[in-house]
Amino acid sequence: MAPKYSKAAGRKVEKAMDEMKHGKLRSGRSGQKVTNPKQAIAIGLSEARSEGKKVPRKKAAKKAKRGKRVTRKSS
Repeated sequence: MAPKYSKAAGRKVEKAMDEMKHGKLRSGRSGQKVTNPKQAIAIGLSEARSEGKKVPRKKAAKKAKRGKRVTRKSS
């Protein structure tokens, strides 16, 4: 079975993690310092994806389940 992620994508994630550990990694829009390893991984994968590396596409957000609505008759 073929690997899900390319080696180049792995290197991007490695670089993002290294930048996070040295306090150099910043988030995109706000420019705040990234301290969460999961966020660093997400940034690395996002960069690899934008460069066209082999990375699975992002999972779609889950929709909230809607239960049956119970309506009461007013008498």
